[in-house]
Amino acid sequence: MITRTNVCVPAMVVAVLAAASACKPRTREFKLHGQVVQSDAAKNTVVVKHNDIPGFMPGMTMPYKVKDRSGLLALAPGDVMDARVVVLRDGSDYWLDNIRITDSSARKGATPSHTLKAGERVPDLELINQDGKKFHLSDLKGKAVLVTFIYTRCPLPTFCPRLSTEFSKIHEDLAKTPGDYARTHLLTISFDPDYDTPSVLRKYGMAYLRDDASGFSHWDFATTSPDDLHLLSEAFGLIYIEEDNQISHSMNIVLISPDGTVVKSWPFEWTKAELEDALRTAARSKHG
Repeated sequence: MITRTNVCVPAMVVAVLAAASACKPRTREFKLHGQVVQSDAAKNTVVVKHNDIPGFMPGMTMPYKVKDRSGLLALAPGDVMDARVVVLRDGSDYWLDNIRITDSSARKGATPSHTLKAGERVPDLELINQDGKKFHLSDLKGKAVLVTFIYTRCPLPTFCPRLSTEFSKIHEDLAKTPGDYARTHLLTISFDPDYDTPSVLRKYGMAYLRDDASGFSHWDFATTSPDDLHLLSEAFGLIYIEEDNQISHSMNIVLISPDGTVVKSWPFEWTKAELEDALRTAARSKHG
């Protein structure tokens, strides 16, 4: 006679297995096929012009973090590549791995433009803010300035809206500390000057300033000429490509010291706390 017995798993083993399962990131995976626009091995990023990724995003040009270090080192602008996109279930992070070059015949041998490093002086270009007022970056000398780039029609919540939302939180935090508020400045520059006129930028800025126009004294929303925008993009390592009425772009943030030189830049990964702490530190270093 065969009897059935229950196999009991010790409670501690169950708890350990459950904890391990809970700690393991839940991810989704997608296949990417595209062409390399730019790669940066030092920052573990690559910008790819890719086809549609069903279930993730339409075809566009955008930057990705790369965890496949050996694959990244092999890439050059112009390469056609396949890779795997790994996305956390909650959408909070994504990256590439399993990179494979499928065609290297279009590799570009041009010398890359120079991106400013810490200690190098920022070009003193003319900007036009949300009130139609012309100013130069040198007009902000004496303040630590945090700069980023957006366009007001950006449809992706994790790009321009995220940048502006985080800058809004930084603005509100700084306002609670009058000394730091007076020694810092925020600057959002549009790379869509044809559409983002001063009036459009003012309306956009008011939404992130909670309809308090006094905030413009501390946070400018500006545009510049196409030629100067190109110079700024080279200086700050910004990538933006207009296609199908959208602009694919990297999410660059640059911190400028009170003396007008670069303190640090964030081309991809950052947190609000990190940006705010660096801005306060840069401002205080000038004034002791």
